Amino acid sequence: MFSKVSGPLRLADQVAAMLSEEIESGRLAEGDKLPTEVELVKQLGVSRTVVREAVSRLRSAGLVEPRQGRGVFVMPRRIRPLDLEAETAQHTESKVRLIVEVRRPIEGEAAYLAATRATPADLARMRQALEAIDTAVAAGGDGVDEDLAFHRSIAESTGNPVMVSTVRYLGEVLRSGIRVTRANEARSSDFLEAVRQEHHSILAAIEARDAEAARDAALLHLKHAASRLNEADEGFWAETGNLEVDLDATP
Repeated sequence: MFSKVSGPLRLADQVAAMLSEEIESGRLAEGDKLPTEVELVKQLGVSRTVVREAVSRLRSAGLVEPRQGRGVFVMPRRIRPLDLEAETAQHTESKVRLIVEVRRPIEGEAAYLAATRATPADLARMRQALEAIDTAVAAGGDGVDEDLAFHRSIAESTGNPVMVSTVRYLGEVLRSGIRVTRANEARSSDFLEAVRQEHHSILAAIEARDAEAARDAALLHLKHAASRLNEADEGFWAETGNLEVDLDATP
């Protein structure tokens, strides 16, 4: 059924791509059972570890489902999660830049809507989130979870369930991107203070009910985040390694 794989790409990437193509093309249809692990190892000429990693990736993408004692089966077709680790996966630097691009329109609009809809309780949560970032950094932490919580609190204050679901869906990607941007910013006290001021500017505009200013502040924050990334040297990017992004994970 399958031919052996080889070449410059990681074997797991090739196997995952091959199986995905079989599913997307319909040659493996909904409810079909994948060949067993032993069969795939024999047909593809790869190790069990490679097969397991490839199948795990398909499972994360919502393409297949393991069933206890029965095997792995093709799932019903649905909108597939984005895959930033497909065979065309790019370097960490490129991935983070793509994430920043996605964040711009979403977070800009979220800030705009928050300025018009946030309740006093919503505003209190945003302030608490900013305080939590300061506390985490002062304690030697990276502030990633707290940073993400701040941006999520803005989305939640829009009262738009689709906006909230979108931000939650992207949670792990945002977490990965924020982890790298904050690691870059932590290299400079000036960067950290700039980020702090940008966050407070977003909140101040939301509290002032100035929707345009809130959107502008959010967009400026992400524009500056991209600029700060431009200042990172090759050594920094080498240290970060490849992002591991699972868009099916629950934030």
